[in-house]
Amino acid sequence: MENESLIRLSVFISLFAVLALIETLAPRRVRSQTRQARWVTNWGITIANMVALRALAIFLPFLAVGAAVDAQINGWGVFNAIALPAWAEVILAMLILDFIIWAQHLITHKVPLLWRLHRVHHADVDMDVTTAIRFHPVEIALSMILKIGVVYLLGPAAIAVILFEIMLNGTAMFNHANIRLPLAVDRIVRRVLVTPDMHRVHHSVNRQEHDSNYGFALSIWDQMFGTYIAQPAAGHDDMQVGLQWQDDRPSKLGWSLTLPFTRK
Repeated sequence: MENESLIRLSVFISLFAVLALIETLAPRRVRSQTRQARWVTNWGITIANMVALRALAIFLPFLAVGAAVDAQINGWGVFNAIALPAWAEVILAMLILDFIIWAQHLITHKVPLLWRLHRVHHADVDMDVTTAIRFHPVEIALSMILKIGVVYLLGPAAIAVILFEIMLNGTAMFNHANIRLPLAVDRIVRRVLVTPDMHRVHHSVNRQEHDSNYGFALSIWDQMFGTYIAQPAAGHDDMQVGLQWQDDRPSKLGWSLTLPFTRK
């Protein structure tokens, strides 16, 4: 769609800047590493992800939004076979896509090969807005392939995919951010959306805790399927973030990108 990339980039930059400013002025937790060291690595991984998606586009004619347009033109997918009001189709498509991403996240924790890739995300020993963009390029490519397949099966309107991608990116930055919500606000918001305190539990070194709270956007899936843990056992100030065996190397770009292949 026209200007789709520009709209998504504008929302991303604006929200990133706001959350980074809040983290600077009033961080939720004291950092264990300097922001500069971590940000160079996390942004470096993000650049590698962009290259990976560009390479993927060489082999696949369409990525997620393009797949939606292609499915609509050809009449493919469930939504192109049934008559739904446009608003209902958008809402239902976004719900299904969010559930798929939740299920994908759970599976990455259960399948050893996928966990080797996903632990690059968990290797960050601090959590802030850049943790939301710290994913191994191979995992990003696999996730995109999954989304393309689901989009072709569903056949949603392109606007639904665009809105979902904006929601997913925005909520992921929000719930990884090192910010503090008032407890009363947190209790209300987490009934629907994943909050920073809720998602921080998922980044605990405690295995039981990091095998919970898989949601990036909506919190309802964890609550429905029994994977929800409200608070970390050690408390948010004292809990340890990251992986049990790691040292200070997550701040090094090369170590992070080769992690899936160098340690079992």
